[in-house]
Amino acid sequence: MSTLTAEHPKVSTAPKVKLLKTADTNKKVVFNTENLNLWYDETHALKNINLTIREKEVTAIIGPSGCGKSTYLKTLNRMVELVPKVRTTGKIMYNEKSIFDPSLNVEQLRTQVGMVFQKPNPFPKSIYENIAYGPKIHGIRNKMILDEIVETSLRNAYIWDEVKDRLHDSAYGLSGGQQQRLCIARCLAIEPEVILMDEPTSALDPKSTLKVEELIRNLKDDYAIVIVTHNMQQAARISDRTAFFLDGEVIEYDETYEVFNHPNDKRTEAYINGQFG
Repeated sequence: MSTLTAEHPKVSTAPKVKLLKTADTNKKVVFNTENLNLWYDETHALKNINLTIREKEVTAIIGPSGCGKSTYLKTLNRMVELVPKVRTTGKIMYNEKSIFDPSLNVEQLRTQVGMVFQKPNPFPKSIYENIAYGPKIHGIRNKMILDEIVETSLRNAYIWDEVKDRLHDSAYGLSGGQQQRLCIARCLAIEPEVILMDEPTSALDPKSTLKVEELIRNLKDDYAIVIVTHNMQQAARISDRTAFFLDGEVIEYDETYEVFNHPNDKRTEAYINGQFG
């Protein structure tokens, strides 16, 4: 347990966030994490994590740098295992099946649980080929079907109208915000159930950030979305539930409305009010 306390005078620079209660406990649980512990060699990075992720909701994970947010995110599709000397205990159930089950196909898991990274990472290919790449890997070769997937994915990522006349141009010619929406479209093209986002707007300008946030709000109608963010206002704007991580532990997890307006732990209140982080 962290030794951090909130004995300092309360800082009032952060405005009280006005939120609506949007979480619905009747929605299906997609991920259920129970007593998850993770070590990088001898470093205990995640400590007894218990979280549920529900369908058609945005779950925000907040907390200071190095608190385990991104590590937990990458554990959900086992990308964390690409790091040497990682070991875990505990359970993560995805649609009621353990993601650590030896019979589980890890590549299939990563298809169903897509990932969008902090820095846009388009392939060194055309805009069209960036989107078609995943479906081709999965055996789709029919050009009419690929054309439909490319257009639908780009439309769903709110970028079709900006790129429809330059589909065969290099993706590197797009702006940073466009590249990030392209990467989201690339993720959508393989029809995931869950989208993991690791600070997807931290490298973007304010205008591009708002476009991505609008996109996230609309995507939750069809996907479970888990987003790691350092931006408190962003978490308040787009998420249904918020988990506050500190020193590898979940200090508080509740509806975003409750976390921001009625936190149960003084450390949560201190972080939200900008006393550390």
